[in-house]
Amino acid sequence: MNGPLGVIRFIAGRLAAALLTVWATTFIVFSSLFLVPGDPLAVLLRGRRPTPELVERLREEYGLDDPFLVRYADWLSGLLRGDLGYSIQFQTDVGNLLAARLPITAWLVGYAAIIILVVGLAVGSWSALTRSPNVDRGILIATSALSAVPAFVAALVLLLVFSGVLGWFPAFGAGDDSFLSRLEHLTLPAVALSLTYLGLIARVTRSSLKQELTSDHVVVARSRGLGAAYVFRHHVLRNALNPILSYAGILVAGLLVTSQLVEFAFGVPGMGSLLVESVRSIDFAVVQIVTIVIVLAFVVTNTIVDLLAPLINPRLRGKGAR
Repeated sequence: MNGPLGVIRFIAGRLAAALLTVWATTFIVFSSLFLVPGDPLAVLLRGRRPTPELVERLREEYGLDDPFLVRYADWLSGLLRGDLGYSIQFQTDVGNLLAARLPITAWLVGYAAIIILVVGLAVGSWSALTRSPNVDRGILIATSALSAVPAFVAALVLLLVFSGVLGWFPAFGAGDDSFLSRLEHLTLPAVALSLTYLGLIARVTRSSLKQELTSDHVVVARSRGLGAAYVFRHHVLRNALNPILSYAGILVAGLLVTSQLVEFAFGVPGMGSLLVESVRSIDFAVVQIVTIVIVLAFVVTNTIVDLLAPLINPRLRGKGAR
C-alpha cells in the first residue's frame, strides 16, 4: 500500500467486496421465498386466515404478479428507501419492530463484546507472559473449558446460581431505558453470551503473543539492549495484534447469531428473540430483514478490521496493495 493511490485502491477494493457481499445476501434472502415449492402467498399465510386487504397488501409488497427480477428490484429499492416490509404476525411495519428491538440487542452485544475483549486479552496476555508453567497450563485448561460451553447452557447455570439461589440479578427482561437498569438486567445475559468467545480470544491472544515472543526480530531487539516494555509494545504487540483483531472481528459479529439463544433464555426482547418468534410463526418479512442485519454486521465488522490492520501493523501495507 505504497502512497496515497495505493491507500485509495486498498480501501476501494475492501468497500467493493463488502457491497458485493451485501448485495449477494439480499438476492439470496429474497430468492429463498420463491425457491419453496408451491404458491409463495400460501407460504407467507400458512396457518392464518387473512383478510382480503392483507392478501392484496402482500401481493403488492412482494410483487407476486410481476416477473421475478422486477419483484427483486422493487423490493431492493424499497429497502434502500427504508421500506423494510410488513410483519404479518405483529401487524406492523418491520421498521417499527427493529426500532424497538435493535437498541436492546446492540446494548447486549456491546456489553458482551467489552467483556470478551477486556477479559480475553488480559487473560491471554497473562498466560503468554507468565514465567510459571503451572499458571500457563491452568489458564489454557480453563479457557479451553470455557470455549466448549454452549451459550444456552451457560445461561441456564447463571440463571440458577446468580438469580435463583443468590438473587443478585434479575432473571427476566431488559429493564427500562436507564443505564443502571439495563446494566443490572443484561449483566447475566452478557456474561452467558461472552464466555465461549472469551475463552477463544484468550487462546488466540496467548498463541499469537507466544509466537511473536520467540520470533527472530524480537530476539535481535533484546540483544541490542532495548527495554522489555519497549520490545513488547513495538515488536511483539504490534505484530501479534493482527490475528487477534481479525479473530475478534469475526467473533464479535457472531454475537448477533448467538444472542438469539441467550435472549430467549432470559426473556430479553431483542433481535434474537424476534428472529425466533418470526421463524416459529413463519413471518417471512421479519426473517428476511433480521438475516440481512446479521450479515451486514459481519460485513461491516470485518471490513473495519481489514481497514484497521495495515494501520496497526505497517508491514501489512505493502501486502494490501498487491
